[in-house]
Amino acid sequence: MTNEMNSENKSTNNKSHNFINVMLRSLMSFAGIAILSMGAVFLQKASLGMDPFTAMNIGFSNSLHMPLGTFQLMMNAVLFIIIFIFDRKQIGIGTILNMVLVGYEIQWFSALYDNFIHMGLNPFVIIVDVVTGLLLFSLGTSLYMSPSLGSSPYDAIAPIIASHVSVKYKFIRSLQDITFMLIAFFAHGAVGIITVVVAFFAGPLINYWNTHISQQLVYHIEHFSNHPTAKNAGSGLVGLGKVGLTVLTRAYEQTTYVKQHLAGYSDQELLDVLKNSEDALNRTTYLQKDLISRINSIKNEIKHRNIEL
Repeated sequence: MTNEMNSENKSTNNKSHNFINVMLRSLMSFAGIAILSMGAVFLQKASLGMDPFTAMNIGFSNSLHMPLGTFQLMMNAVLFIIIFIFDRKQIGIGTILNMVLVGYEIQWFSALYDNFIHMGLNPFVIIVDVVTGLLLFSLGTSLYMSPSLGSSPYDAIAPIIASHVSVKYKFIRSLQDITFMLIAFFAHGAVGIITVVVAFFAGPLINYWNTHISQQLVYHIEHFSNHPTAKNAGSGLVGLGKVGLTVLTRAYEQTTYVKQHLAGYSDQELLDVLKNSEDALNRTTYLQKDLISRINSIKNEIKHRNIEL
């Protein structure tokens, strides 16, 4: 009788853990999509291009005199059918949130931008829009993807093709982005230098956010789901706040340094600074991953031994 009661309690706890875990991951994905959409709006207002998929949708929606959200939802529905046929494992809550919300949220945030920001397009505004847009777009993408609740319809295409042909994923993804970029260009979409930047160089930024924000947020969600107490919730929020403050402080310091020192550098000196900065980032990223892996191993051993934290 006691064993049956313990089994029932364990099953109830597992269900509670799964519900809290999925709910919090869904909220994280939802927030990521909102931030991603805000970033897309800043990029759009800079008039230097957007990501290939959105750029294409803007071109066709303008030509057809349709709201962007409606046309993007239609395109996502077509891609969703392809994913459902060839690899439905790619589909999750995040897939539905992305395909339904992004286009409409871009419309909504674009209206807010126009209502609250009344500055003409000049070099300063363009720089602020581009930097803000890239940071928000890459952060939102990281937050949306890290909970592993399904890929967006556009992001799922390359992995599906890679699983059916003997070609590396990176090559297929690059070919996919180039194809959509060309379609966007001929459709008179929002194609520009930022389209190329997002298509080929957003990866390092996304990886940075993965390491410093998103992976740690997923870890805190997992920890809180296992032990949903006010203490764990508070410690998680404090920990994330410290991480966020550190990231913002470093970003501000680096931006100030660039403004004060790099303007007078020669071309070769700029290339040397870039290489040294990339090497430092790679070392930091490796160390961060190693520490996270070590911490997870320790926690798994503690869990295996049934030690109360």
